[in-house]
Amino acid sequence: MKTLFVSYRVSDLDRSLAFYTALGYVALGRVDIGEGNRLVLLAFPGEPAASLELVHRPMDGRVEVGSGFDHLAVQVDELAAALDRLTDAGLEPEPVQYPGGPDGPKTSWLTDPDGYRIELVEWPPGHPDGITAADFS
Repeated sequence: MKTLFVSYRVSDLDRSLAFYTALGYVALGRVDIGEGNRLVLLAFPGEPAASLELVHRPMDGRVEVGSGFDHLAVQVDELAAALDRLTDAGLEPEPVQYPGGPDGPKTSWLTDPDGYRIELVEWPPGHPDGITAADFS
């Protein structure tokens, strides 16, 4: 088994698409699921498959964030360059943090239009992509 993608329910699909495309995602496809409900599957360029789904169900009412979901983590190659690009696109990333100390990963946070948190992570040189069991030994 493997994780396919994360799915967010959003209140305004166009506003959320603008945010996530500014972050760097591209839309792979859209589906009208009836009664005004729509979804869009997204991926970063170079990803082999969708990694994020935005679901818009306007008849379900307001999107309530904080019911257990915490955040989406996104790996970047160079955090400083990513933050410059995001700021130029009108997004508001938070200052760089060093949660593992000066030799660990660099992180920054964004909040999407519905209040979902996104953690941007730059690994230190030589660290493999992603988090593995080796990170906890």
